[in-house]
Formats: sequence, structure tokens, C-alpha cells
Amino acid sequence: MSLRVGCPHCPAPVGETGKGGWSCPEHGEIVPLWRPDTASYEEFVGHLGRAGAFPTYLPWPLGPGWSVTDFAVAGEQEREARATMTCVSGTSALDGPVDVLVISEEPGTGLGARIAGLGRTGRVDPGEEVGEGPPTIKVRIGSFPVGLWPVSVSASDGEWDRSVVVGEAEGRWLWIVLRPASAILLLRDDWILRDVSETGPQLVALPFGGPAPPW
Repeated sequence: MSLRVGCPHCPAPVGETGKGGWSCPEHGEIVPLWRPDTASYEEFVGHLGRAGAFPTYLPWPLGPGWSVTDFAVAGEQEREARATMTCVSGTSALDGPVDVLVISEEPGTGLGARIAGLGRTGRVDPGEEVGEGPPTIKVRIGSFPVGLWPVSVSASDGEWDRSVVVGEAEGRWLWIVLRPASAILLLRDDWILRDVSETGPQLVALPFGGPAPPW
């Protein structure tokens, strides 16, 4: 397994502290973020092993022509993980190439805010808009519906290139980031998210590969 280590909040290079921990020049001591150089089945098995009992969600089933192009886990050895991320990429008739990134994280981790483009604003969690009024979108995790609310990215760079929705699942933040922004319409099709750490042999059939999106 070949994983590179980084900061969940930003792309700055990190270093070991000498005490078994990791430090970012921008954010001090951090929970390290582990990400593969190339998405593959073997690397994904390693990802699931590092994530342990923490859920790793994927849209399920993947449509024809879609593949897993990126994934990451934030956590320290022998401690429970704090966040996971997956990205699936494909095409739609209306939007052309599409990336869908799904992040599950403990509050305060900051990975979802970074991928959403909010990291430079200093935010690590979604704002007060989450939970205000009825959700605009619902997805299902197993048989349970999860409400999602839109989060504005108007203060971030590239404000028109993505849509962001956030809700809460099992006491953790659930972020879905879609590029381009118009791809938010795909979520109207009653999407199902599956915790693939519980999937078993079916993972062998998952397609991997393709360029990972920048974040």
C-alpha cells in the first residue's frame, strides 16, 4: 500500500513531529490525511483497513462508465479515523464530465470544508444554513433518508465550478460536492449511498482509475 500523507485542512506539505505525530506549517499538529497516488482496488483495500469501523460511502450502484477516481482517510495509527472521502467520476448527458465527492467526518476535522472550497475562509464545519427549513435534497443510506442542505461557496475560489450540500448521518457531517455545479440535478434521482466497508467480495467488481479531481 502506497499512501501519501497530508493535512486535512490544506495542501501544505506536512512533517513528522518526532513524537509520532504530524504537523502542518499552517495548522500546527494535525490528524494526518492519507491519500493514494493512484486509485486502485489494492489501495482501496488498504484505505478500508486504515479507516476501520469509520464508514466509507460510495454512490451505489455505480452507473455504466463511472469509476472510483480518488479516496482518502484522516486518522492516526491505532486510533479511530475521523474522516473518509471518496470520489466517483463519469459523464452525464447534460453536464459532460462529472465528479462526485462524498465526505463523512467528525465535526471539526475540516476535510469537507477544504474539498468544498471553504478552507481559505477559516471554516472547518458547515454553517448555520444546514438544518434551516426543509432539506432541498435527500439521499438514502441503507433504508434511512438523509436530508441535505445547500452550502454557499460564494466566498471561495472558483465559486461557480461546484455545488455543495451537507447533512448529518450517524452523528457526523455528510458532505457531497459535485463538479460542475449544474451536476447537483443528478441528486434528484434518489441516490443511495452505501458504506462499502461492509460490502465484501462485491468490491472486486468496482471500477477504479482515471484522473483524480484537484482539491
